[in-house]
Amino acid sequence: MPTDEFLLTLGGILLLGLATDVLGQRSFLPRVTLLLLFGTLIGKQVFDLIPPGFTTHFDVIANMTLLLVGFLLGEKITHSFRQRMARAVFWVSLLAVLVTSGLVLLVLLLAGVELPLAILLACIASATAPAATVDVVLESSSDSPFADLLLGVVAIDDAWGLILFSLGLAMVMSLNGGVDHSLADTLLYLLRDIGGATVLGAAIGLPAAFLTGRIRDGQPVLMEALGLVFLCGGLAMQFDVSFLISAMVMGACVAAFARHHDYPFHAIRHIEWPFMSLFFVLAGAMLEIAALKTLGLVGLLYIISRIAGKLAGGWLGSTVAGCRPVVRRWMGLALLPQAGVSIGMAIIAANQFPDYRQPLLTLIISATVFFEIIGPVCTRMALKATRQQLPIDSL
Repeated sequence: MPTDEFLLTLGGILLLGLATDVLGQRSFLPRVTLLLLFGTLIGKQVFDLIPPGFTTHFDVIANMTLLLVGFLLGEKITHSFRQRMARAVFWVSLLAVLVTSGLVLLVLLLAGVELPLAILLACIASATAPAATVDVVLESSSDSPFADLLLGVVAIDDAWGLILFSLGLAMVMSLNGGVDHSLADTLLYLLRDIGGATVLGAAIGLPAAFLTGRIRDGQPVLMEALGLVFLCGGLAMQFDVSFLISAMVMGACVAAFARHHDYPFHAIRHIEWPFMSLFFVLAGAMLEIAALKTLGLVGLLYIISRIAGKLAGGWLGSTVAGCRPVVRRWMGLALLPQAGVSIGMAIIAANQFPDYRQPLLTLIISATVFFEIIGPVCTRMALKATRQQLPIDSL
């Protein structure tokens, strides 16, 4: 790809991100949704303004963005946060995942979907979109207890989703008569993936908490923060463990033990938005809007049951945790965004079970287009409603 085309595209996307920031403040649409819509317009399906060579780097940009998001989410898992919100985060995240998956499974089975395919779709339905949720919170400048709880839930949501999805794969393998994956194999995989990611994040985060900020007393430079984040992500990919969980654990360690500074998070926030802009514009450019036409009855039932599951799970989890009524009403709506994690799960399941590849990918991609565009709008609505109704420092 010629350098001039690359620079022109990069500059245009970054300026587009700035424009959506302004538009997002003056409209009911969050900037995430605006970026996705603009990306779709300048993508190959409409005006085809993005050079093909630029989109080939989407995976790299997506992984770098998610690493930054994971690091920032880790900041929320500090000692004071755990003491203040641990119960609420645990119950909301767990029940939102379980209720959503259970309801989707029940509805799909009643609609006549095969049990193995229904199990896979139900497990994938539990996934959310950490990048979109974090950006909507940052854009809203929301530091309310509801926003803190939401970020805490999103921070561990992927871990629950990964556990459930792995168990679902093992169950479907058993139903299909496969012997490649037993329950013990699945548990060992989970231990290696999540446990290994946790160990790696702590192994980098603990020394970093004490060593950063020494060159300039109490003020780590941006190079330190970025170097640690990308080093953690690269090692996680080398060891084939969850790089998002590794980044979150590393961020949590730095937040908890770096008593002499908190600047790494400020430094990351200064450059996160350009990465976010690239990520969401390219994601929009690669969305297959035409896939929405292929949803059909099963796809509509999947979308409706996932929405109902998140609303019910968020309400039930907030109720069990003893949260205020306003939190119970809005938590499920804030958890609707769904993006790359679900597509990644669908690809893994499709490769594992080729017989279900076409209906699985078609439905998940179609539903993801819907939830990527609508989900951030719902999250923003929930943040605005709770900020007006919820007392400060109270859940």
